[in-house]
Amino acid sequence: MFAVDGSRRVGRLEGDTVVDAGPASERGFIPTTEAWNQLRSADGPNYPFDNVALDAPVRPAKILAIGINYRDHAAESNNEEPEEPVVFAKFPSSVIGHGQTIIVPQEETRPDWEGEMGIVIGRSAYRANAASARTAIGAITAVNDVSGRRAQLETPLKQFTLGKSFDTFTPMGPCLVDSTDIDLDDLEVTTVVSGVRKQHSSTSKMIYSAVELVEYLSRGVTLEPGDVIATGTPAGVGNRESPPRYLREGDIVEVSVSHVGTLRNAVKMESES
Repeated sequence: MFAVDGSRRVGRLEGDTVVDAGPASERGFIPTTEAWNQLRSADGPNYPFDNVALDAPVRPAKILAIGINYRDHAAESNNEEPEEPVVFAKFPSSVIGHGQTIIVPQEETRPDWEGEMGIVIGRSAYRANAASARTAIGAITAVNDVSGRRAQLETPLKQFTLGKSFDTFTPMGPCLVDSTDIDLDDLEVTTVVSGVRKQHSSTSKMIYSAVELVEYLSRGVTLEPGDVIATGTPAGVGNRESPPRYLREGDIVEVSVSHVGTLRNAVKMESES
């Protein structure tokens, strides 16, 4: 989604140009087959990509996130590979788009990055098998699962959801890409923080594939169009550096996923009021 003259619009990205595809709903772009067909046929005004303000491409009703889903991240975290996917939730209110600012709350002293491939549901799924799970995936995107390690790891009973759900802690974008003909098991995921590459891996190294995650999550939970699954992060998080390197004022975090492009967000520390 993007904004022009105060109006939120859906657009089709063609190189460095955004083609206006009409007004956006509150949910943004829901990647159903019909929506993709309509988007491809759009012929509205063209805008230079650098001249539009992007919003998150979709506003999910549910964000289901996966922990410890890369073998190298399990190793750096001193964890065994999980026997089942590790699932947690992120509040939809934490979502921001490309170019918008990550704001770290005053109380969070250990903000960290986690670059991930995000999958967006395009068709409802409940108790999906492998085939129906694959067709349920309507799009991919880049996600930064920003993580407040103080809240996540230092609070009583470890407040995982809170530490992952602060406002602005789920940058997503810059766009959605139709995943129909994409090999979801062979995509590069890279995170660069202020010019230094921190993470670089492939979805081929995930413990549970995108399809397996849809199968697992749909056992008891209906996955609906627009829902987002953040599929886990590879090795290279700041919390595991020696000494730890956390996000700080002025950092620029860039998460790149094959076919999607680069999601870029600046970091700001919340000031005392």
